[in-house]
Amino acid sequence: MSLDSQAEKARSEQFEHASLRLHTLQWGEPGRPLMVLMHGGGANAHWWDHIAPFFSSDHHVVGLDFRGHGDSEYPEELEIGAFNLDLEALCEHLGTEELTLVGHSMGAQVAMDHASRFPQTRRVILIDPARGTQKRTRRVARLALTLARSYATEQEAIARFRFVPSAEHVLEPLRRHIAGHSVRQKPDGSWGFKFDGRWFGIPSRPPPDLSQIQCPCLVVRGEESRLLSSESATLLCGEISQSREVAVAHCGHHVLLDRPEALILHMRNFISPVG
Repeated sequence: MSLDSQAEKARSEQFEHASLRLHTLQWGEPGRPLMVLMHGGGANAHWWDHIAPFFSSDHHVVGLDFRGHGDSEYPEELEIGAFNLDLEALCEHLGTEELTLVGHSMGAQVAMDHASRFPQTRRVILIDPARGTQKRTRRVARLALTLARSYATEQEAIARFRFVPSAEHVLEPLRRHIAGHSVRQKPDGSWGFKFDGRWFGIPSRPPPDLSQIQCPCLVVRGEESRLLSSESATLLCGEISQSREVAVAHCGHHVLLDRPEALILHMRNFISPVG
């Protein structure tokens, strides 16, 4: 199955929260156990197009575009903790009888915060959350995301699209697929990327109390990641009572891009363990 045909199986749906329009991609039937997929900074729900279909037969899978990202609205006012509020609004909109949270990078931070405050969360999968990273490494990534680059044509924007930090093992068809869903035309006719870089200049919420996470948690680390070391992953698991870590070889921070087949296997084993 090609990436494009997988993407066609998703339903594009919107909902309103506090006069803000938020966009989702949805796979599977409503009423099944809910799985929410949350992207990292500067990304969007289409980063899950090649992952979500593998869980849609027994879940209602929802990829959320945080505000200022993807096809959600881009408010002028920036609010600390806004992405956490977006997730809460989505859960209120869909209901959370049986909730699995899957977050990559920034999305993983949102997932941890939510699970620490909402005990009805059934399980959490954290994909390479930045932790214990040197300040310079984080600063370089933020700077790259805040630069509002423009290109003359859509084709040029797609060709110049790169992942931050780099995804050295991603296959070109997947890069182009995500790039095609990550660019848009600006009012002046030029083309840029679908996120508001201003969000990377505001502080985060205070760190959550991870001891309050009472559900099973899987931490997936890229062995080559510069944002989550093995030591930091071990310390993170030590703060969450029902947690374990898996390391995926031949990939960096973007595990879902570098080694999607390995990530899908680890997710399946965690959600429905054999034996």
